[in-house]
Amino acid sequence: MLVPALRGIVSKDLHFGMSAIPLVAHVMHRFDTGGLENGVVNLINHMPATAYRHMVIALTEVTSFRSRLNDHAIECIGLGKTPGNGARLYPRLWRLFRHFRPAIVHTRNLGALEMQFPAWAARVPVRVHGEHGRDIDDPDGRNPRHQRQRYLYSPFVSRYVALSRDLAQYLSGPVGISSDRVEQIYNGVDIDHFQPASPAPTPIAGCPFLGPEYWRVGSVGRMQAVKDPLNLVRAFIVALRREPAFSRRGRLILVGEGPLRAQALSLLGEAGADALAWVPGERSDVADIMRGLDCFVLPSLAEGVSNTILEAMASGLPVLATAVGGNPELVAQGRTGALVRAGDPQELASAILDLASHPTRAREWGRAARVEAEARFSLPAMVARYQELYDRQLAAAGYRRESNVRH
Repeated sequence: MLVPALRGIVSKDLHFGMSAIPLVAHVMHRFDTGGLENGVVNLINHMPATAYRHMVIALTEVTSFRSRLNDHAIECIGLGKTPGNGARLYPRLWRLFRHFRPAIVHTRNLGALEMQFPAWAARVPVRVHGEHGRDIDDPDGRNPRHQRQRYLYSPFVSRYVALSRDLAQYLSGPVGISSDRVEQIYNGVDIDHFQPASPAPTPIAGCPFLGPEYWRVGSVGRMQAVKDPLNLVRAFIVALRREPAFSRRGRLILVGEGPLRAQALSLLGEAGADALAWVPGERSDVADIMRGLDCFVLPSLAEGVSNTILEAMASGLPVLATAVGGNPELVAQGRTGALVRAGDPQELASAILDLASHPTRAREWGRAARVEAEARFSLPAMVARYQELYDRQLAAAGYRRESNVRH
């Protein structure tokens, strides 16, 4: 029987505590569509079930995104956090950790970092914190308050994972975490699911731009400020005005949902370009959409390691991205794509027009991007790195797998 404090929080029996296979509790702000969350799903879906079990704790809510987990029996708990001090959740998190007894708590990004304290108080053997990227309120990591927050919670963290070299240097530099406590693990991409189209882009269901006469530039991601989709919209409009011939071929495909979608549609309408763009909202067939593009653009103001860049590379697409965060670690300038200044629609428009006018180069970059994805960013390699990290940290904590059995 569940203890009274857990009624309404836990929906299943105590099966998590009945196995010698260690449990990993993944803690994040919200379990919804996004690169961070997609990375968690990939890790859970592809890690051997004989190695680790998993549960997901969202401080705010768990959405229908949970359906992407292959094992629908995995516990996903939303705590309904409201804006403000997360310390109010400490007692609930402490009870959850004491009840489920995870061997590892893995928090992600600043919004979940403070939950390392109740994990420590509940005597969770290993506490991992991942830095996946920064948000719009601190895109370059210079906010001293955010640096202090990260440092103040560091005594409760066993090990840090930075998804890019940029983030690893940030933690061991301005934040002041010892570099021997930080390791860098790139995201992985499912190179079997994300495959290049052959011999030409394939039609996208519902998209009006189906013929080979079109050159489709596109992006997939949340329509929010840090992703700066409006910069891509403005760059597309600039390209149309700068090269009128581009309007006969150039088409914009902007996939995703969020607070800036309406503004993107408004900008296109004001420019008279709404018939040259397709903005369908959120889609689940991202691999099919990638195979229907000629070029992928990521216009973000800040990034860790972008899953969508990796998916585009695996799909054999040339990538135009802003030179922020981990993007320069993924995109090889002049070989797999090109890097531009963030927030500069003029420069991005130039890059789009240049690539559109050199289709052979675009295809060469796309082929090189696929090779790079296979060599450096495979999903099995990422999963193996995390599994090795978990194994190593449990061994260092003196954890015995049979100690997780509940009597």
